[in-house]
Amino acid sequence: MSRSQGPSSNKRKRPDLNSPADPLTEHERLLYDVIRSKQDMGMWSRDMKRETNLPDNMVNKSLKSLQAKNLIKEVVNIQNKGKKHFMASEFEPSKEISGGAWYAGGSLDTEFITLVREQCVKHIFRLKLATLEGVSDLIRRSGVFAVDLSNQQIEEIMKALVLDNEINELKSNGSGEFASIPNGKTCYKCVSKESRGGEKGGSGGEPKIGALASIPCGVCPQINLCTPDGIISPTTCVYYTKWLDF
Repeated sequence: MSRSQGPSSNKRKRPDLNSPADPLTEHERLLYDVIRSKQDMGMWSRDMKRETNLPDNMVNKSLKSLQAKNLIKEVVNIQNKGKKHFMASEFEPSKEISGGAWYAGGSLDTEFITLVREQCVKHIFRLKLATLEGVSDLIRRSGVFAVDLSNQQIEEIMKALVLDNEINELKSNGSGEFASIPNGKTCYKCVSKESRGGEKGGSGGEPKIGALASIPCGVCPQINLCTPDGIISPTTCVYYTKWLDF
């Protein structure tokens, strides 16, 4: 399911290893216990061989059997896509492994990032003046995304929008247009067309964001050569790091 097709549950029930339907050999149980002990960090197949002292052919055979029984799964490690990484099926990969909300299948999900940006701008425009919490709440209640974005993730997008001159970051003084926002609270307002050099907005004057124009990757001439474990990589790109850390 797409991450923009409504809510879904990420909860997983731990398989019953004592069930007759899932009998494990001694080697399979040893390997499964080692993998599961790593929880959401998973484990590299080479490390499994070292920790279990099992021969290569036995590890490979057991891994295939555990996968067939849906007890473990292979996951992409953005730090090194060439390494076979496994974790127990009940866990979801940690941010260190998956890259976090902005990655999908080991690659930067520029389409998802763009959609989140557009949703943030849309809600700020409609509210005229908005807080981080207000925008986050509206996005969660909208049901647009299948994943639950945290306030921290929305804040990352808001900071990027400020950097790209799509919105302004302000401090409430508690009066006038800020009357509904506590004094000193950070809030956001869409940048006017005049302030943006006369750029045309969307229907009804709503700001319009280009699909990838504000994301460093969207204008990078080396985007087709960029991979998580390559010479050109989001993990080593100073422009992408600045874009997220702003």
